[in-house]
Amino acid sequence: MATPKELRNELLGKTLVENLEKRHFEAYYCPTAAEALEKAVSLIPEKSSVSWGGSTTIREMGLTKALHEGDYEVIDRDLGKTPAEVAELHRKGLLVDYYLTSTNAISEDGIMVNIDGTGNRVAAICFGPKNVIVICGMNKVAKDVDAAVKRIRGYAAPVNSMRFMGKTPCATTGRCHNCTSEECICNEILITRLCRPAKRIKVILVGEDMGF
Repeated sequence: MATPKELRNELLGKTLVENLEKRHFEAYYCPTAAEALEKAVSLIPEKSSVSWGGSTTIREMGLTKALHEGDYEVIDRDLGKTPAEVAELHRKGLLVDYYLTSTNAISEDGIMVNIDGTGNRVAAICFGPKNVIVICGMNKVAKDVDAAVKRIRGYAAPVNSMRFMGKTPCATTGRCHNCTSEECICNEILITRLCRPAKRIKVILVGEDMGF
């Protein structure tokens, strides 16, 4: 029998899938990360070129490992040995067949909100890769766009800054200071309210807490 949390996620997930499809996204709901992994791999034809950003979600669920082990042309920025090599892999990642990412937050009516430090991830979501696959745990669903931005800047950004060992005020205090630090990771804010071309962005909602 489903727990109250599982039931809530399933009901909200169904509504969110409908709202995303109204906004021309291709959308799916998977109750578990294992099912989401299977769905994501099924969407990527063998021989495709694939890349990704710094998402914790796609790494924790085993998606990057599965692609390295499969028959794909993988461009992995984690393999860059110098900042220059990483930057070049970022640029190459903008021309792949499939770009994998999570999203920082998504509103109940189907609008994605992402905040970046470097901008490579939000750039890829906007334009470049032929397809974008977004994996989103239901813990990242917010009431509306304003709540989504507050969630990211008040929670996700401080946690990520700590993860990257950044020297930012939020990494010290755990809360947003609206800073202008050189290491600030809240430099680019992207609100994706519609998908164009239709179905270029494929969103897989996961009925588990994933990422930050």
